[in-house]
Parts: sequence; C-alpha cells; structure tokens
Amino acid sequence: MNPQILIIGAGPTGLALAYSLARQGVPFRIIDKNAGTGTASRALAVHARILEQYEQLGLAERNIKRGHPILSLDVSDGKRVKATVKFLDFGKGLSPFPFILSLPQDEHEEILVDELSKIGVEVEWNTALLSFEDTGEGVTAVLQQEGQPLEKAEFAYLCGCDGAGSMVRKGLGLEFPGGTYKQLFFVADIETEKPVDDMQKMDMYMDDDGFMLYMSVRNAKTKRILGIVPDELNERTDLQYSDISDYVENKIRVTAAKVNWFSTYRVHNRVSERFAKGRIFILGDAGHLHSPAGGQGMNTGIGDAINLAWKLAAVIQGKGAPRLLRTYEKERIVFARRLIATTDKAFQTIVSQKLRGTLLRQYFVPYVLPSVFNFSFSQKNAFKILSQIHINYRNSPLSKGKAGKIYGGMRLPWIETASGDNFDPLRSVDWQIHIYGKAKPELIDFARSQSLALHEFPWEAQMKDAGFKQDALYLIRPDGHVGLASEKQWLRVLKAYLEAYGIVAFGVE
Repeated sequence: MNPQILIIGAGPTGLALAYSLARQGVPFRIIDKNAGTGTASRALAVHARILEQYEQLGLAERNIKRGHPILSLDVSDGKRVKATVKFLDFGKGLSPFPFILSLPQDEHEEILVDELSKIGVEVEWNTALLSFEDTGEGVTAVLQQEGQPLEKAEFAYLCGCDGAGSMVRKGLGLEFPGGTYKQLFFVADIETEKPVDDMQKMDMYMDDDGFMLYMSVRNAKTKRILGIVPDELNERTDLQYSDISDYVENKIRVTAAKVNWFSTYRVHNRVSERFAKGRIFILGDAGHLHSPAGGQGMNTGIGDAINLAWKLAAVIQGKGAPRLLRTYEKERIVFARRLIATTDKAFQTIVSQKLRGTLLRQYFVPYVLPSVFNFSFSQKNAFKILSQIHINYRNSPLSKGKAGKIYGGMRLPWIETASGDNFDPLRSVDWQIHIYGKAKPELIDFARSQSLALHEFPWEAQMKDAGFKQDALYLIRPDGHVGLASEKQWLRVLKAYLEAYGIVAFGVE
C-alpha cells in the first residue's frame, strides 16, 4: 500500500506514533533530518500511563528491562533527608506499573527504532521536509534526502513531531504563546568512582542556595543531575561542568570521575494555539513545552501519539468518520494547557524563596506536593497526577454517560481479578465492550454481529471499590479510555454512539 501518512521527526513522539500506526496496519513514512537517534539521555522518566499504553502495543516489557524502576524520592537540604515519597506505596492497586521508569531517551528511541525495524519499517534519516501544502484532498510535501534530488510526494495526512522549533507548526502559521523562565538550568550525566547502593531511589535537594534533582541512569555508576545554575553564573554562555562541580559536590556530595554529557538551557512553558489544521497535526514538543517539574513533557508527547494514531487508523481504514480526527485537538490541547498551568505552579513553588531554609519537612508535604498535583494532598491522588493515569477526556464529544463512578472519557480503571486483570484485553488496540457482571444475550448477539469484542468479568466486591457498577455497559476505546458508560445494557444507546462517529471495530472486514 502507498504510505498515507508522513511523520516528521523520529524522537519518542514520532516513533511512538509510527509504531502504533504500524500495529494497526496503517502505511506511512517517517523521516528525520538527523543522522540517527539521539546520543544524550535528555528525558528520563517514563510514567505509568505510557507504560500501560506500551503494554497494549507489546512494548512495555522491553522498555522496563532496559531501564530500572524508581520507587521512592528522598528530599534533603544537603545534610539530611527531610521527607520521603514512596511511589510504589502510592500507586499500588492503581496501575500494573506503580513506579517511575528511569530510561534514557536515547535508549528509549533505540528500542522503538529496533521494534519498527523488526516489522519492516525503517526511519528515513538525513531527510528533511522543505515545504508542504494542504490541498484539501491531501497534503503535498517536498522532501530532500542528503545528497539526493528533491522529492515531491502526496499523503493523506501529515504529522509534525519535529520538536520545539517545529517547521510544521511554523508552516501552519500557528502562534506558540507562553514564556521562558529566568533561571538557567543545567543537566549532566556523570560517572562516579563507586556504584550507588540504591538505583531505585531519586533524590531532591533544596535549600536557600538552590535546587537539584539527581538519580541513577543506565548503571550503578552513572548519575543524571538536573539543577538550577547558581545566580552568579546565570549569564555565562560558555559554562562547563567544571564551573559548577564544586557547587554540586558541596551540596549533594556527588563527585564526578567522568562527565559524559553536560548542557545548560532555559525552560519554556508554551502551548500552540492549535494542534491541528486541516489534514495536518502537531504533536509533542511541536505543540507544547513544559517545565521539568514531574518529568511530564516526553510522556505527554507520547500520549499525543497514542491518541492520534487510533483515530487516523480508523479514518484511513474506513472504520471511523473523518470528524473523529477533530477530537484529537479537543482532547489533547485541554490536557496540555492544564499541565502547563500545573507544572508552572510547581516550578514556581520549588524555586520560590518561601520554600527555602531548613523547614523542608514542614513545607514539602503540605505545600509543594499539593502545588505539583493541584490537589488537597493525598498519596493516591499524587500518584494519579504524576503518573498521568488521571488523564480524562470528559468534555470530549467522544465521551458519553456515567455508570457507577466511571464516566465517559476516563481511563479505564485497572483491577486485578480472580482470572487476571481487565487490561489484558486492551492489547487488541480495538473498540471493545466490558461488562463487570453478566452480559445480556441480546448484547452478546449484537457484539458478535459487529465483530465487537465483548469481555465479561464475573462480579467481585473490589469492582465496586474501583468505581464499576454491576452489569453496566462500558464501551472502551482503542486507547484504553472509556467512550460510553451506560448503567443499563441498552442497545439503542450503544448503536447511537457507534453510528455518531461511524465507528466499526477494526476486526470487521
């Protein structure tokens, strides 16, 4: 088949979009102006919601084996630990992945490129997008591979995953409102002489002199350090790790035997005015930039890709109406704006003078965490926000109804049952019906007639605790979010929902 989608950019967002499309049988091309995957670790944290969606695609296990789980966070003033946050305890029972996965971005990208190669898809490196035009019937793109003549190609859709300086966003004439923080950040990957005792722990340092976050990456001797450059060095343009090494050693007692990578940067908080225009979409950093608080940026970009991929697959394969694609922007831009506001508040709180001094225990738990999560403090809520399992599309046109405590747009709550868990069926990456209790014969017959998978889970008391209503109907989207929740198994309600967007199960030929 001719490729119908052109993906610009082979970072985590573009690669996740490519793999998801490939899994759903959609032909595409993916190009990148660079020669290959990145060589620096950059983003590190992979959160539970992305691991859940990777599990649907068969990618979670390999990523987890390559990285290592972070189970706790210690907060200190450089002298002693003032507070401890235990992610494993917070997330237990909420997700099959109750931790933060530490996985350097370059290794993350290598995994995705290799998995694509296994199914016959190669990234076209050293290939640039020179121009594009949405003709209304498709997209015309002018490409050039290094050393080769210009190529003019036609596609049904174009997806810009080309980073903060996105040519696609600029070519669409979209504004990128927001701001830049005055603080200069540094990030370093260093090797220590001795291995650390606990690779599953992350550390945060805060006192009246500044802020640093540090954790193990790759192996027991390699550490990632992220922090704010001391004020007296803020305007330096040629800063090296050697310029701040004494500062780092004095504050967190970490000595570098070798520096693998060091960089400084200004942090932006921006969201594009649009995520879609006609047949062209922007995803990841092309559409939104965040402060480093919570490690949300890369995860949000991958979430964009998962959201858009199944909708593109449905429309291209004639199993969803074109208007389905309009829900991508409606769902993801709302989340990006909310996240920008939340991470901005967290960042400002962390660097605020109000938090400095020796009273971290008094400030961190009741003040910093609620600011990060925008909630009255609760351990469960903290994990839900940080892990992104709280994401919902309640105001989306695709979200209908409520049954028990579960409403259309919510991520399907994860539960372990006597026979397994309710996420296992999601590996089909297709529409499906869930009944927690017993399905009526007429519903079973209808689902069979539509080749729509129906999964019955015998009722257990814990299901009510998770928010389910016994015998209610839950129609689950390909991305694991609830599309329709109905307290009764009404076929007319289900049919009306499917017909509204021309939805057909991918299994139907």
